[in-house]
Amino acid sequence: QVQIVESGGGLVQPGGSLRLSCVASQNIFDLWAMAWYRQAPGKQRESVALITRGGSTNYADSVKGRFSISRNNTKNTVYLQMDSLKPEDTAVYYCNAPTRLAADPGSPWGQGTQVTVSS
Repeated sequence: QVQIVESGGGLVQPGGSLRLSCVASQNIFDLWAMAWYRQAPGKQRESVALITRGGSTNYADSVKGRFSISRNNTKNTVYLQMDSLKPEDTAVYYCNAPTRLAADPGSPWGQGTQVTVSS
C-alpha cells in the first residue's frame, strides 16, 4: 500500500532551483505536521523543513533563507521550494510525518526523490 510519494528531483547547477512535491495518504497528512528529510551518501537522514497543519514552519539552519515548505490540504500535498542550491544539498529527499516516526520508527518511507547539485 503506497502511502507517500515524492517527486520533483533532478540535476541542477549550483544556484539553481527545484520544487519537490510529496503526496501522502489522508491518515498521514492529517497528523500534526509533515516534514522533508534528506539523506546524503554516507550520512544519516536529517530533517530539513517542517510544516504543521496550521501552517507554522521550521527549518534546519543549513537551508534557512533558501528553502520554503508549504502544503495544500485539499490535495494532501507538501511542497519544498529549493532556491540557491548548493552542492552540499545533494541528497535523496523524503517526506514523512514526525509524529508517525516517533510512534513507530520503523514506519515505511516513500521512495524519495534524488536531488543532485553539480556543474
